[in-house]
Amino acid sequence: MNVKTAKKPESRIDTNYLSKFKMSTFGNDNLYPQTIASIAASSGTATLCLNRYAKFIEGNGFKNVDFAEVAVNRSGDTADSILHLLSQDLAKFGGLAIHVNYNLLGEIVEIQHVPFENCRLEEEDENGHVSHILIHPDWRGKKTRNGVIVKVDSNNVDRINVFNPKKNVVLSQIDKAGGLEYYKGQVLWVSMAGSNTYPLAIYDSVITEMSTDEGLSNIKNRNTRNNFLVSCMLVVKKGSPRIDDNGEEVETKLIEADDLKRFQGDTNGNKIMLVELEQDEEEPKIVPFTTANYDKDFTVTDNSTVERIYAAFSQELFYAIRIGKLGFSGQVMRDAYEYYAGQVTNEQRFIERAFDKVFRYWHVPVNPSMNFSIQPIKYMNSDGNTSDNQG
Repeated sequence: MNVKTAKKPESRIDTNYLSKFKMSTFGNDNLYPQTIASIAASSGTATLCLNRYAKFIEGNGFKNVDFAEVAVNRSGDTADSILHLLSQDLAKFGGLAIHVNYNLLGEIVEIQHVPFENCRLEEEDENGHVSHILIHPDWRGKKTRNGVIVKVDSNNVDRINVFNPKKNVVLSQIDKAGGLEYYKGQVLWVSMAGSNTYPLAIYDSVITEMSTDEGLSNIKNRNTRNNFLVSCMLVVKKGSPRIDDNGEEVETKLIEADDLKRFQGDTNGNKIMLVELEQDEEEPKIVPFTTANYDKDFTVTDNSTVERIYAAFSQELFYAIRIGKLGFSGQVMRDAYEYYAGQVTNEQRFIERAFDKVFRYWHVPVNPSMNFSIQPIKYMNSDGNTSDNQG
């Protein structure tokens, strides 16, 4: 087989033009980030790996502690708290967005985290330039405010200028808006996939495995709680009819279906199906069912599914520890932490560059060294020791 004969895969993200808003859609239905986040949330394994991924990206916060504690907006959010939110977005979606506000001198005075899933790109112009980022609190159209749905229409979609801190550009935009009080600021929107390109989530390639992981959990729950498999059939004859107080003929059952429920469930072994016969001469009897044992098949599928999800996040070492392949000790965990901290350095540098772009134009010096590096996370034992002071 060669490239010509190989089956052509479907596009992971279909980008269309939505003339209503003059924008490029994020996926065919414009809901790629919302959909993939929902799929990941339905898988226990994916949720575990995704949380670990975001945790390692955030690390132990900025190395410059003074900068980490600086309030960067009127709500009192610190640089470290913004870092936490951006790390979550970068892990989930492969991109981040920061809203910036300026003063009358064209200097940045405030930043806000913008949920990446709420952002969409305006359609490129003839020069390939994107001028605005479109923001809506919920592109699914399900979010409510004061009990009223926030519709996805032009009244509720903010169209904000892309980040360009050049003073003449900022002052021109302020003037065009009619003054600073009407100016909406700018948005720094960056993607791991490159300029003006919607990113694929790091776990996009294992969407099928994440869905399978959810399905396997459903099967386990159904078998345990809802008597999914029938083990045998109880065959009984119907009782003789009787006349009730109203003179009506009422069928009498020798065994009621509710009686069987007391013998079934997650703490009882058998699952019984009741069958009644018309002929009085038939005697009650138990008919066992021959059932296939799928435990081995489920186990193989479960293990391979989990392993592939771990691999998508480059967390093979943690998977090996989970299944006991490497054992468990402080040294093993320290090695795993050190290895994975090295795996997320690209993501950390991505965030560091974003902060550098913004704070070069901050109105007062808050980080004179311009050091925005993020401390790598380290394994800490129960006694509070890290890998730095262990033999």
